[in-house]
Amino acid sequence: MFAAGVTVHEALKAHEELDRLGVQARVVDLYSIKPLDRDTVLRAARTKAVVIAEDHHPEGGLGEAVTATLAEHCDHAPIAHLAVRHMPDSRSSAEQLDAAGISARHIVGAVQALLSDAKPAESSAFTAGSGKSQAG
Repeated sequence: MFAAGVTVHEALKAHEELDRLGVQARVVDLYSIKPLDRDTVLRAARTKAVVIAEDHHPEGGLGEAVTATLAEHCDHAPIAHLAVRHMPDSRSSAEQLDAAGISARHIVGAVQALLSDAKPAESSAFTAGSGKSQAG
C-alpha cells in the first residue's frame, strides 16, 4: 500500500485489519512525489497487489507518479488507485475519508478485490507455508 499524508494513517489501520484477516501487507509512506523514491516503489511493487491511497484528486499526484514508474516495468502487480473523485462537502474528517473512498475500510476492500482477482504467479509474494498473501 502506497500512501502519503492523512492516508498513511488510514493505510496503517487497513494494515492492522488485513493482518487480522491473514493478509500480509506493507505500508509505504511516499511523503515526497518529487523526487519519487523509484527504487522503493519498484521493490515494494514486487507483490500480488498494489493499492495507492491519496487524499486529493488522482491527476498529478501520488497515484500518477507511482503508476508512471510502474508502467516502465511490465512485471508489476495489479493496481488500485484510491483518490478523491468528487468535491468534498461539510462533514467530519472521518466521514470525508469514507465518502471519498480512501478510508481504511476502502483500502482493505481494494486489497481484497485485487487479491481475489490475482492469479498465482511465479514471482508472487505469497508466503509459502503460512497461508498468508502479501499485498504492497
